[in-house]
Amino acid sequence: MRKASLGILVSGTGTNMLSIAKKCATGELPATVSVVISSRENAPALEKARSLGIPSYVVRRKDFQSQTEYEDKMITILKAHDVDLVVLAGFLNILSPHFIDAFRWRIINVHPSLIPAFCGPGYYGMKVHEAVIQYGVKITGVTVHFVDESVDGGPIILQRPVEVDDDDTPEALAEKVKHVEHEVLPEAIRLIAEDRLRIVGRKVLIRREDDA
Repeated sequence: MRKASLGILVSGTGTNMLSIAKKCATGELPATVSVVISSRENAPALEKARSLGIPSYVVRRKDFQSQTEYEDKMITILKAHDVDLVVLAGFLNILSPHFIDAFRWRIINVHPSLIPAFCGPGYYGMKVHEAVIQYGVKITGVTVHFVDESVDGGPIILQRPVEVDDDDTPEALAEKVKHVEHEVLPEAIRLIAEDRLRIVGRKVLIRREDDA
């Protein structure tokens, strides 16, 4: 069976990208990281990708006159690498319908909360964990979802809870959530690579491994 070709979009440290790449290398994931695109030239994720021999590019919004030109550059790179699935792993830029149409239902994102809580415009990175602690919730978590035109509003593939302890700081909570992200995002990729998902309205149905 042909392995799924992944294109990973990043903006920061690249820990999720690294987790995915390692699982691909060991055969735990039936996939290959074919290309990494960063929105920032100084993102640590770039060095991680290059150390693994993964083709890596920097595509910055400010280098293009329009959002469409910016996204066309990324689309061209992804298609040149025959990407089957686009994975947003800490990618901070909002994608327009133009990009989404190019990879309809072939883009997934990981978000550090249990959507629909603490998501949408303005909720990203440490801002999510700060809001979780300020609100006083006892449970937060990780969501992996398909990307559509809404911000963090696409159909949910997987979710996992993370307990919020009374003495958690945003930084401590971020570390706990990150460990779960490293498990849940690869699992979602595996389900897609094995063609075990079906979208019905807002629901994502998961076919069991032992189903015919």
